[in-house]
Amino acid sequence: MPIAHDAILPGKHYSNGAYGRTWGVRQVLELSLDPESGEETVSFKGLAGTCRRKTGVCTLDEFARWAKYEVQLNENSWQRVGFFEDEPEDFSEET
Repeated sequence: MPIAHDAILPGKHYSNGAYGRTWGVRQVLELSLDPESGEETVSFKGLAGTCRRKTGVCTLDEFARWAKYEVQLNENSWQRVGFFEDEPEDFSEET
């Protein structure tokens, strides 16, 4: 399922959620309108995995299909934003 267009913001980092050699992380540099087509575009820089040291531009739709979730660097590993932030449910029985 594509990430929501309004969740894609400059300065944020996103992962494609893949495993192994196809995994990647991109940082959004800028959102802009293509002067010819009028489509919203995303300029990005690859930071990790298959995307590392690459830059590119694609439509917002293409980026939303690529990105599975937002990530952030925690020391030296990329972690999904919000994945472990919620308090776990308490399934203990009340007496």
